[in-house]
Amino acid sequence: MDALRQFEQVIGKVSGAAGWLAGCLCLLMIAVVFIDVVSRYAFDSGSIAMQELEWHLFAAVFLLGAAYTMREDANVRVDVFYTKMSPGRKAIVDILGTVFFVIPMCSLILWSAYDPVIYSYQLGEVSMDPGGLPYRFAFKALLPIGYFLVMLQSLAVISKNIRILLAGSDTERLSGCSDKKK
Repeated sequence: MDALRQFEQVIGKVSGAAGWLAGCLCLLMIAVVFIDVVSRYAFDSGSIAMQELEWHLFAAVFLLGAAYTMREDANVRVDVFYTKMSPGRKAIVDILGTVFFVIPMCSLILWSAYDPVIYSYQLGEVSMDPGGLPYRFAFKALLPIGYFLVMLQSLAVISKNIRILLAGSDTERLSGCSDKKK
């Protein structure tokens, strides 16, 4: 049980670091949008690069924040039946949902995103818009990175729920595989 808890804590720290980075990028995105709006409406000058940066930062926030959201068990779900279940049943639902939905989806995205990222890097892909951003591969690489982090966090979710089932105790409902000590 301690090995599972340690595994969850290590993955939780990785997800926490990705979540922290997503938070910093969110602040950067707010600043970029503010500067873009002020320059467009106050000075009548816009920038394609600024607009593309907004889109890329939004994608980075989403992709890097997904594993952190999963760690904190803060994802959106319909809890009509789930909230009334015992911790053991919740653990079974979480394991089955992770094994049959999250891991296959992450695997498919990882498998299908690898080649386009490599091709983009080899091509030295840049924005097709004049004045757009260079290094398009760097932003495309966030897709497999983000889903790899979700895959790792899903293994920690499975580990946490296995511990809940093995403990058989209704008193131990662990909070989202975080790296916080109980």
